[in-house]
Amino acid sequence: MINEDKVILMTKLASYEQREGKRFNAVAGYFRTDYISSQLMRSFIAGTLAFLAIIGVFLFYNFEVIMEDIYNTDLLSFGKKVAYIYLICMGVYLLFSYILAIYRYNKARGSIRSYYANLKKLEKY
Repeated sequence: MINEDKVILMTKLASYEQREGKRFNAVAGYFRTDYISSQLMRSFIAGTLAFLAIIGVFLFYNFEVIMEDIYNTDLLSFGKKVAYIYLICMGVYLLFSYILAIYRYNKARGSIRSYYANLKKLEKY
């Protein structure tokens, strides 16, 4: 005789493995600090490249104006201003990335805990 509860639980577990399990198993292989630091490193690299791209576009767009005023511009103060903007942008971006990484890690851990709880239920049947 087929146990309907067991079949439902097995279907639920198989569905989890096909969808969410693939995504969350990558997170489960890390300790919390390792996962968060790897995400922050990725964000730092991506943020720096994006900032450089934005600065490059700004420089190309205003190239004629910059070339006319290059001798009248204080390059040291301009560099400090750019560095200050970079630090503020990266600080906000890394803070957002940190919060998002914690949220994703906690969500994955909770999902995996429920998956293992369902596996234990299945084992009891």
